Amino acid sequence: MNAVYIMCHRQVKEFFRNKQRLFVSLVQPILFLVAFGFGLGNSFSNSNGINYISYLLPGIVGMTIMMSSVMSGMSLIWDKKFGFLKETLVAPVSRTSLLFGRCLGGAATSTIQGIFVLFFGYFMGFRIQNWAMFPLIIIAMFFVALLFNLLGTSLASKFDDMQSFPSVMNLLMMPMMFLSNAFFLPDNFPLFLQFIVKINPFNYCVNILRFLMSGIESNLWLSTSVIIGLIIIIGIIGTFLFKKIEV
Repeated sequence: MNAVYIMCHRQVKEFFRNKQRLFVSLVQPILFLVAFGFGLGNSFSNSNGINYISYLLPGIVGMTIMMSSVMSGMSLIWDKKFGFLKETLVAPVSRTSLLFGRCLGGAATSTIQGIFVLFFGYFMGFRIQNWAMFPLIIIAMFFVALLFNLLGTSLASKFDDMQSFPSVMNLLMMPMMFLSNAFFLPDNFPLFLQFIVKINPFNYCVNILRFLMSGIESNLWLSTSVIIGLIIIIGIIGTFLFKKIEV
């Protein structure tokens, strides 16, 4: 447990030390929120009786968490390049604790970014439907962040090139974002795209955030089961890949 805490603390401390990274990670979701909120808000404000900002903001928060979490795998490649990873891998602690320590720290920073975007939405007219749900919102954000931190770190364990990793991750994240219900109602999508939306894990992350933040109905238990199930599966796969890293 000590190794988990140390790795978690390092990830959080490293994030807040890098002011440029903190700034850039918040600019993109704010630009998405402003562009979609003001650009498309009037067109969708009465769609299905749902206020578009109430529909959009949970998707933007989910996008912020996903992108920040997946790209946290860059820190693993950075540690490989400069030798820090080698020093931690030869330490007398389990690699599983090192993996989860990194991912828990990354999940904490991604959750903080999600909270920032959530409150920025107040300037655009968003209101949390029920403040009693706020602790559950934070927990849901954290689990979504943990899921994508595990995914990003697990994939990063197979990369050594710092330039190819962001390209591959963008290729993965962009379809997950736009082939989901994060920004648009998928009811009018072609049937084959609606099927892709249904099997897209990010879709279920947005569903649970939207239910807790905006009170928009969704299958809460299904979304929760998918997220927890994927955390377990990717955690097992990530542990296996992490153990295969050569010192």
